[in-house]
Amino acid sequence: MRLDSRFGLHAARLAVSPRPIERTDTVVTVTAPDGWSDARIESWLDWAERSGIACPKDASLTDLFQDWATAQVALHSDLTPEAGMALAREMAATMVLGLVAPCSGEDRATTPFDLSQAADRRRLTQATSQACAERLSRHAVEALARALDAVADAVDRCEGPAADCADPRTNPALARAAHRARQAGATDADLMRAMAGERPNAEPLASTSSSPWIVQGDVGGPAGGIIVRAAFERPVLLVPTSRDAARATTIRAAERVILSLPAIMGLGDDPERALSAVAGLWAWAIHRRDPQGALAFGLEGAADALPAEALLDLEAADRVVARAARTVISAARRAVPGERIVSLSAQDAEARLRLGLSRFSTTDQFETGDGEVAVRLRPVLAEAIGAAGGDVEAAERHLFGRRTLAEAPGVDHGALRRHGFTDVELAAVEIALNDVDRLGDALRAPVLDAGFIGDVLGLAPEADVLTALAFAPEDIEAASRWVFGHGDLAEWNSAPAAIRAVLDDPAAVEARLAAAIRRAAGDAEPIALTLEWNATLAQGIDRLAETMRRGPRMVLVQRAEPPVGLNLALPEAESVAARVVEPEPRPEPRAEPRPEPRVVEKVVERERTRRKLPDRRKGYIQKAAVGGHKVYIHTGEYDDGELGEVFIDMHKEGAAFRSVMNNFAIAISIGLQYGVPLDEFVDAFVFTRFEPAGRVTGNDSIGSATSILDYIFRELGVSYLGRQELANADAEPLDADGLGAGKADELVPAARFMSKGFARGAAPDNLVVLPFARRADETSRPDVAHQAAACPACGDFTLQQRGAGWVCDSCGVSPSMQG
Repeated sequence: MRLDSRFGLHAARLAVSPRPIERTDTVVTVTAPDGWSDARIESWLDWAERSGIACPKDASLTDLFQDWATAQVALHSDLTPEAGMALAREMAATMVLGLVAPCSGEDRATTPFDLSQAADRRRLTQATSQACAERLSRHAVEALARALDAVADAVDRCEGPAADCADPRTNPALARAAHRARQAGATDADLMRAMAGERPNAEPLASTSSSPWIVQGDVGGPAGGIIVRAAFERPVLLVPTSRDAARATTIRAAERVILSLPAIMGLGDDPERALSAVAGLWAWAIHRRDPQGALAFGLEGAADALPAEALLDLEAADRVVARAARTVISAARRAVPGERIVSLSAQDAEARLRLGLSRFSTTDQFETGDGEVAVRLRPVLAEAIGAAGGDVEAAERHLFGRRTLAEAPGVDHGALRRHGFTDVELAAVEIALNDVDRLGDALRAPVLDAGFIGDVLGLAPEADVLTALAFAPEDIEAASRWVFGHGDLAEWNSAPAAIRAVLDDPAAVEARLAAAIRRAAGDAEPIALTLEWNATLAQGIDRLAETMRRGPRMVLVQRAEPPVGLNLALPEAESVAARVVEPEPRPEPRAEPRPEPRVVEKVVERERTRRKLPDRRKGYIQKAAVGGHKVYIHTGEYDDGELGEVFIDMHKEGAAFRSVMNNFAIAISIGLQYGVPLDEFVDAFVFTRFEPAGRVTGNDSIGSATSILDYIFRELGVSYLGRQELANADAEPLDADGLGAGKADELVPAARFMSKGFARGAAPDNLVVLPFARRADETSRPDVAHQAAACPACGDFTLQQRGAGWVCDSCGVSPSMQG
C-alpha cells in the first residue's frame, strides 16, 4: 500500500498546549490539542497505561501515540525501517487528529453460549453473577469511599481542640458521618484511620468487558429467564444458528477500529477521499497484525457528521451514511489481499469518549476555557433548526428554561406577592434560581429568612413553601418547566415541521442511521430489544417472548441506561440526636468484682436559627458612670427572662466611639439570639483594660471597672447569671484588678420591679412583690402621738411636731409656733 502523508501534515498544523490532568495519585502535564476536554485526555492516558505505554509526568499525546504505533509496526519483520516509521507516523497522526480510536485486544467476545447445552446455561449464569458482582462492587466502593471522605471532612471542618474534633461523642457531625460510613460497610479500623485524617485511596473496579454475549438456541422455558437476567447486566445477541454465532464471534474478536465521522468529514479537503484514506491505512495495519482475522470497523457520530439539510430529510441522511459505509468497505478491501470479512458494526463506549463523541441527543456537553463542564443545544440540531426556519433561541429557552419566575405560569411574582413576598424575598429567589435544580430549593431557608417564613408565611422553617401555600401541583410543575426547561424538544410547539421527527426522538434517528450503515455493509441487522431500566424479570421475559414470535434473524437484548439523578422520593432519615456512650472499661478490684457502670449521654445538637424576641419585651435601663463617662445599658428579655439583646449608649462621647459601641452591642445581641451563651461573652470581656476606667458611680453592685466593657459584662453577669463574684461595690482604694471585698451580698433585691435582670433573678417573672419590711437601719421606738396643723407657708395640713419643733411634710418649712 502506498502511504499518503496528508494526515501528518494536518497534525503538524494542529494547535496543542500543555494542560494539568489529575490522575489517581499525582498530577501530570499533558500536551494535547486545544479543543480536547480533560475527560477525553484522561481516557487516552488510561488506554496508554493498559497498552503498556509509559506515561511520564510531562507527557505529550503525540509522543504516546507514536510510541504505541511504533510498537505495533515493530511486529512486522518484513517492513523496512523507513516504511515502518512512515506507517507509525501516519497512524499516530490520525489518532492525534481525533479520527481513529483503536480497540485491539481490549474487549474480546466470549465463546457463544448454546442454550441447548446444560453446561453453557450454567456458564452463562455464572458470567451473569460475576457481572452483577462487578457492578455492585463498583457502586459499593464508590459509596464507601464517599462516606469515609465525609468522616475525614467532619474532623477537618471542626473548630476546637483536636481531641474533641476527633471524638464522635463531642462532635455531632462526625457522629453522623461515622454512622453513615458504618452503614456503608466501613469497619472500626477504617473509621479510626479516617478520623486520623487518612483518606481512602480506593479506585473503583473497572468492568472486564462491554461487548454482547452471543447466545444461540431456543429461548423458551427457563432459558428466557437466563437471557433476561444476563441482559440486565450486559447486552445479549441472540442468533438462530451456529454459523451465525461463529461469524458474530469472529467479528467481535477481530481487531477493531472506531472511526469518528464528524472529525474525518471536517478535515477540510474531500471528505470521501479522507475517509477512504483513513480506512485503507488502518485496514492495512490490522492485516499486518492479523492476516486471517476479520476487519471490524465502527462508524460513530454519523448524525453529527451530516449537513444540516440532511437532517430535514431522513431518507437523504440514510443515503449519505450508506455512501460513507461503502467507501470504508471499498477502501479496506483494496488495502488487503483476498476476500476478508469487513464489518461496520463494531462498538465501544470508551472509544467514543476518546474520540469526544456521545450518543445523539438534543443536548451536548462541552468544556469551557476555565475547565467547567456546561450543556448546550447540540450544534448540528441548532444548524438544522435554523435551516428549517425555526428560532434557535426559543428552542434553547424551551430546553434549558429561563431561570426566572417573571411571567411564569402558575407561580409568578404576582402570585408570590399575594402571599406576602416583598421585593427583598423575590430578589433572593431570583438569585437562587441560577444555582438550584428544583423550584422548592429556591423557596426555603436559607434563601428565605427563617423569620419571614415563620412570621409572615406562618410556616415551619423546613416546610415546603409552595405546597404549604396551596399552589396546585400542576402549577408548580408548569413553573418548574418555565424556569428549568423541559430537558428535550419533544413538546416544543414552535418546532419546524421538517425537523419534528428528529427532535421528538433523537435516539431513533441514531438507530436508523446505524441500521443504514449495517445494511450497506451487508451485516445482519439485529432487532434491538431495549428493556426499561426499571423493568422486572417477568416483564423482560414477556417482551422477549413477544419479540421472538416475529421470527427475527438476530435480536440484541439490552437494558436501558437509568436516568441521571435520584428518582425515588424517599423520606428523610432521622438524624442521630441521641446515642448511648459506653466508656472504656476501668479496672475494678479483683476481690469484689462489680458490674461496670454505664454512662448515658444525650447529645442534642441545637438548631442554628435566630430566636426572635417578642415585640413587647421586658428589660431594664441602668445608668452609671465609669471614670466620669456616663454609660446607659438597656436590656431586652425573652418571656422566660433570658437576656436577648443589649443596647449601649455613651453620653457626650465622639460619634465614632459611640457608633462602635452601638454596633458592638448589636453584634452581641445577634450572638445571643443565635444561641451563644452569655457566659461566653462575660468570660471574654471582663478584665479588659482600656480608657475610660476607674470608679463606677450610679451602680449599687459595681464599684470599679478596668474598662467600659469590663463594667458592662460585670453588670450583665451579676444581673442575669447570678455571678456575685464579679460585684465590687466596696472597692476602696481601686485595686488593679477592680475587685474588692464586696458589699453586694448585703444589698436588698429590688423586688418591686418585674424585670428579672433588675431584680438579680430574685423575683419570678410577672410577679409584683410589695415592700412590707422596714428599713434595716431603723430602730424601734415607742409610738409618739403627733398632731397635724395647717402650715402657715403652704396651707397644707401636713405640719407635724418633731420633738420640740414643727416641720411641714409638704414644703419642709420649720415655723416657729407657740401654743
